[in-house]
Amino acid sequence: MDDCLRQQIRELINREVVVATGCTEPGAVALAVAKARETLGSMPDRTELLLSKNVFKNAMGVGIPGTGMIGLPIAVAIALTSGDSSRQLEVLTVPSSCVDEAKTWLANNGDKISIGLKERCEDKLYIECICTKGNDQAKAVISKRHTNFVYVSKNDNVLLDNENQSCAGDAQCCSDPVLTERIVFDYATTAPIEELQFIRATVELNSAAATEGLKGYGLNTGRILMENAEGDIVHTVIARTVAASDARMDGCTLPVYSNSGSGNQGIACTLPVYEYGRAKGLDEDKVTRALILSHLTSIYIKRGIGRLSALCGIVNASMGVSSGITYLHGGNYDQVCYAIKNMINTLAGMVCDGAKPSCALKMSTGLYSAFVSAELALHDKVVDACDGLSERNIDFSIRNLGRLGNEGMDQTDDVVLDIMTHKQN
Repeated sequence: MDDCLRQQIRELINREVVVATGCTEPGAVALAVAKARETLGSMPDRTELLLSKNVFKNAMGVGIPGTGMIGLPIAVAIALTSGDSSRQLEVLTVPSSCVDEAKTWLANNGDKISIGLKERCEDKLYIECICTKGNDQAKAVISKRHTNFVYVSKNDNVLLDNENQSCAGDAQCCSDPVLTERIVFDYATTAPIEELQFIRATVELNSAAATEGLKGYGLNTGRILMENAEGDIVHTVIARTVAASDARMDGCTLPVYSNSGSGNQGIACTLPVYEYGRAKGLDEDKVTRALILSHLTSIYIKRGIGRLSALCGIVNASMGVSSGITYLHGGNYDQVCYAIKNMINTLAGMVCDGAKPSCALKMSTGLYSAFVSAELALHDKVVDACDGLSERNIDFSIRNLGRLGNEGMDQTDDVVLDIMTHKQN
């Protein structure tokens, strides 16, 4: 593999594996609000948000860090009262005094915020914020990626306009390398180890979130699984991993490394591979390569599905895990492909019904499947090429999964959102 391609892949991973606090959709909404307020130059009289259905869905029921509250109103209030857009996806990480200020402001000014769906919105990740004060109005738009501003204006003064640039922040940038699973595997297993050490940074933050989660958050999925692990390595590894999701989805203030715009995907790609390798006493370099394989496989698969989808993100993340676990056991390229194919024919229909504390349950399902699929692959057992979405070629199989998530489940998203917004409680 030439130096240029290796550099492109490393830059891709560095763009997709970044630090985030709290669920990324409320964080991205808060980022847009902070930018619009900063552009306006003062506290607005009114703040209007227009969101794509996927962003709306993922922000409805998730905990906002450090607030003890769920949903967008408190996230918007924090962004208005103390948000700093330079903090990107850590915009909601503020001192407790700022949280108290936001809560007070929201209690007195909640009617100054309106949140709705963007009509005829083709982008699955779209956030438009309009802040108004008197005759002044500021607008900020994020599209395609959680931190990608495509439009900023104040009154008639357009400060940024990338809305018509097809490559601006899209799920696949013009500078991104063209990946195949063969390229992914070769990069992870043959690149100089010193070039891969950067991925170890994911371990410390995500492990800290797991330790915090074991104290009890959300449904206590991780803590309960750990209490019943009885020394079983796989059970223990999965318990620690989903504990991090428990904490994150229930409003824990600790940051984690995300993958493809999702903290849960970053947690899933990191902790099972690292914890399993450590429990098995494997060489650190091998674990590092497995972490790269896990993260980069997930990124590759996610690119076909799209940044946001009706397909749960644990699908692509756990496929990365399965490839990493297979490699840790000494599996070769063919066996890694077998593991991914087995996963495609296992988890392809898992629906995303919004970010929320019970995401930890879906994560546990994906990770148990990852270990089973890897075990079968190591025995050279793979689903037949005529089964379901699978084909003989691994990249065609991944492409088919992407089509399902990107094209085939649009109506599913509409139905899920309708159910979520019309519950008879």
